[in-house]
Amino acid sequence: MQTVSEAGDPILEEIEAAGAKIAAARAAIGDVIYGQETVIDQTLVTVLAGGHALLVGVPGLAKTLLVHTMGTVLGLDDKRVQFTPDLMPADILGSEVLEEADTGRRSFRFIKGPVFCQVLLADEVNRAPAKTQSALLEAMQENQVTIEGTTLPLPRPFMVLATQNPVEQEGVYRLPEAQLDRFLMQIDVVYPDLEAERRMLLETTGLGEATARPSMSVEDLLHIQTLVRRVPVGEKVVNAILTLVRAARPEENASGEVARHVAWGPGPRASQALMLAARARALIDGRFSPSIDDVRELAAPVLRHRMALNFSARAEGVTVGGVIDRLTRQLV
Repeated sequence: MQTVSEAGDPILEEIEAAGAKIAAARAAIGDVIYGQETVIDQTLVTVLAGGHALLVGVPGLAKTLLVHTMGTVLGLDDKRVQFTPDLMPADILGSEVLEEADTGRRSFRFIKGPVFCQVLLADEVNRAPAKTQSALLEAMQENQVTIEGTTLPLPRPFMVLATQNPVEQEGVYRLPEAQLDRFLMQIDVVYPDLEAERRMLLETTGLGEATARPSMSVEDLLHIQTLVRRVPVGEKVVNAILTLVRAARPEENASGEVARHVAWGPGPRASQALMLAARARALIDGRFSPSIDDVRELAAPVLRHRMALNFSARAEGVTVGGVIDRLTRQLV
């Protein structure tokens, strides 16, 4: 692992150049999406870290628009799949069709599904049953799909930006834990504040409306994703990540709130996600190395979908967010 003191001038120059490109992309997204600065930043962190994001919120909060805007601004090929109860795995991955040539010869031809893109918008992902949702598991983890025994690579970069309705709504399914763990972050999309909603109201109901403009190329994004993994990390930040993730596991705590209220905690993939996200957040802010503050800010979106509370906790009104908040306060 490269430490802060080992960073040389070349990487500092690359970080500065990347910061300027990210700032331009951030501004372009902000021209279309109003009052969701935190959501935009967290989605950018996910994309720059090379991960997948799950955006959770009630309808009408511009989740779908954000994903389309992100694809346009970053110069990526994006496709959308509307998840419904009757959606089948082949509708996502693709299928083989039997074709007959003029000579009468018959052969199978594989028609690629929408997953063969750079940004897949899985809209209302929890409205499809687990069988269909599981079709994304191999794609999200290994950037490939297997059809009829044949493994096909996906384009680079590849990311799933999924939207999810709150589980309290009608006609939704809970996502399997294995699929949730493959999302780098769960981003909660909340209502905009008064001034942001006022601006949105005035600028989206007239004759003209802001449109997204490309601000980055695919090559730029791939370079920045590689650069994120080269950002030096101090030993204190590494220890903070390990301390936080391990403290969220009931098996690691014989007593205390986690032991009483948490049914199961985050695995090692959470530590990896938090490390990459902290590096990407530092890059977005133009800093040469992440800090413990980055770990604190990213703890909730990285951990909340990787933990579950027991019945006792729910009966007492304890929330996952509250548990994570109390754990992050202990970081020094």
